[in-house]
Amino acid sequence: MRLWCLIVVSVCILTTSYSQKADNKYPTLGYLESLSAVFDDIVQSTAKIEIIADGHDWSEGPVWLPEQQCLIYSDVPRNIAYRWSEADGISEFLNPSGNAMIGNGPGSNGITLDRAGNLFICQTGNRRVVKIPSESIFTTQTAQTLAHNYQGKKFNAPNDLVVDGKGNTYFTDPNFSLDMDQKELDFQGVYRINTEGKVALLNANWPTPNGIALSPDEQTLYFSNSKPAKLISMDLKNGTAQNEKVLLDLVELKANSISKMSPDGMCVRKDGIIFLTGPDGILVIDPEGTHLGTIRTDRKTSNCTLNEDESVLYVTSDDLILRVKL
Repeated sequence: MRLWCLIVVSVCILTTSYSQKADNKYPTLGYLESLSAVFDDIVQSTAKIEIIADGHDWSEGPVWLPEQQCLIYSDVPRNIAYRWSEADGISEFLNPSGNAMIGNGPGSNGITLDRAGNLFICQTGNRRVVKIPSESIFTTQTAQTLAHNYQGKKFNAPNDLVVDGKGNTYFTDPNFSLDMDQKELDFQGVYRINTEGKVALLNANWPTPNGIALSPDEQTLYFSNSKPAKLISMDLKNGTAQNEKVLLDLVELKANSISKMSPDGMCVRKDGIIFLTGPDGILVIDPEGTHLGTIRTDRKTSNCTLNEDESVLYVTSDDLILRVKL
C-alpha cells in the first residue's frame, strides 16, 4: 500500500507539467487513482493520459466515427465542431455547429452516432436536436430537425444525447447558456424522441440534467445532474422511464475535489462499466454504482467516448482533447 502511494505521487509530479517525452508523440498529464482491483483490470497501471489536441475554449460532445477513424467534438463557445484524426490532426468539421448566429452564443454540445452511421447533435444555441444522415456527414452536412419544442414551447438548451438500437433519441435539456428572458418551459427535462418524431418527457425532477447514456441492454437510462452532483438511473419500459434512483451521490466528492467539476458527460462499455466525467477527471463506476477509481486529470473534464473496440477512451477536458489507451 505504501509503495503504491509513492508511485502515484511520483507520477502526478512528473505528468502534470504536460511535458513531452522523447519516446512519446503526445504530452501527458494526470495519473490513475485505483480504488478497486476491478479498476486495475479496466485501466492498465501503465496507461497514460495523452493530450492529442489543445487550444480550444470549452470542448464537449466527443464521438468516434469508426469508418473514418476520426473523432468529432464540439467547441461550444466557438460554435464550431472539429474533426481530429491520428493522420491529419485537427480541422474544422462544422461551422457554425449549433447556432445560426455565427460567433454569437453557444453552438453544438453533445454529438452521437447511431448504428446506421447517422450523426445526431444537440444544437444548444438553436435549441433543437438534429440529425445529419450518414451519406451527407462529409459532403453537404444537411441537418434534419428531429425536435425543437415540447408541447409547443421551445426547449431550453439541449445538452447531451444518446440513440438506442431502434432509433429512439434520448436527450437532456438544462438551462445552461440560456438567456432566461427566452425561457419558455418552467422546468429542465430529460426527453425521448421516438422514431416517428414524437417527443415524450421522461423526467423533470432535477434542476440541471446534463450527461446521458444507456446501459448495454438499453433497459436502463443514466443521466447526471450537475447541481446537486448526482448520477441517476431509471428503468426504461414501453417508452417510459420508471424507478428513478440516485445511483451515485457525488456531492462530497465534488466538494473535496481540486477542479470542483460537477458530473457531466459519460459513456458505457459493453460490460456495463460507466465512464463518467466529473470531479477531477473520469470516474469509473460499475452498474451498481460503485466508484472503482478515477482517471485523474485534476482539471475540468466534460465528456468522453470509446472507440469501436473499446480499447481507447477519448476525453474532452476544457481546452484539451485527451486520449487514454485502456
